[in-house]
Amino acid sequence: MQNNLLNSKPHYPILDGLRGVASVIVVAFHLCEAHSTSHLDQIINHGYLAVDFFFLLSGFVIGYAYDDRWKKMSVTDFFKRRLIRLQPMVIMGMIIGALCFYLQESTLWPMIQAVPFWKMLLVMLIGFTLIPVPPSMDIRGWQEMHPLDGPGWSLFFEYIGNILYGLWIKRFSKTLLTILVILACIALIQLAVSSPTGDVIGGWAIDPTQLRIGFTRMVFPFFAGLLLFRTVKLSSIKNAFFWCSLIIFISLSMPRVGGAAHLWMNGLYDSLTIILIFPLVVYMGASSSGIGKRASKLCTFLGDISYPMYITHYPLIYIYTAWVYDKKLSLTQALPVAALVFFGSIALGYACLKLYDEPLRKWLNKKILAGGRLG
Repeated sequence: MQNNLLNSKPHYPILDGLRGVASVIVVAFHLCEAHSTSHLDQIINHGYLAVDFFFLLSGFVIGYAYDDRWKKMSVTDFFKRRLIRLQPMVIMGMIIGALCFYLQESTLWPMIQAVPFWKMLLVMLIGFTLIPVPPSMDIRGWQEMHPLDGPGWSLFFEYIGNILYGLWIKRFSKTLLTILVILACIALIQLAVSSPTGDVIGGWAIDPTQLRIGFTRMVFPFFAGLLLFRTVKLSSIKNAFFWCSLIIFISLSMPRVGGAAHLWMNGLYDSLTIILIFPLVVYMGASSSGIGKRASKLCTFLGDISYPMYITHYPLIYIYTAWVYDKKLSLTQALPVAALVFFGSIALGYACLKLYDEPLRKWLNKKILAGGRLG
């Protein structure tokens, strides 16, 4: 059958591993965020840029996985494959968010105690679709488009990137794609350096400002990743996983640049990291000249848990943040619990992967794609 010709291609193991490295840093970033008073004193200060790295990785991998398949694959088949890959864990993230919701009641989110059970369930069901909820349906007080599982906002924009690619941009010539990326690059720099907070943080709410941030953060890296795949010739780089992981760690852990007096400097750092550093990391990771057995196993593990951990960890962060806020604890005082949440997030992601995500995707592939393998 036709779908048998569309089985998943071999993965770039180091790119999978780097996605996991960035996901682990995101968990640590969110734990530290509970102890910060502003963007200026946040530990692991630029951890939010991991989302932009994910978008760039996605664009590169989408090009690798699907660019040469369109003569054998319909747009409907493409969307089926992307839904099977992404949607099961979206649903699980919302379920975990619902199970944890009333445990997050605190002085930080006083409205939680007044939220009726039916409304929370309605928000969960809407969250299953990734359709954003309007501010009138906010049940936390942060105006999130997905208040049960905050990171759902990035999956919302990930889907938009996939839709744009599947419907139109897959047909773009290199020249036209380059023009799109250049325009998106200009928009990203303008957003970052003119931001009132001096960064690209945002995208998780349904209002004009937040939607602009979300679209700008997605469009450049996603389609820059696609352009990178279509244009570069890979070389041979030794120890790529180590060097790429180090660059990612340094980039995301960099202290705030410029301070309160020069916010534009941090915005410039953000934009240049997304525009220059992240494409370099993806290029190096894809150009790996080889990987040992131990490193291969590590990359496989990190790659496998990266998405499940990313989309399920935040309900635990809500609970931790509420506890820290009510108790007025420093990171040092809360460190044992922070470590428990950190490793618990990894364990939760792994459990969801093995007990739910992989079995369900395997079943869906057999039922819907007639023999296709996991994407």
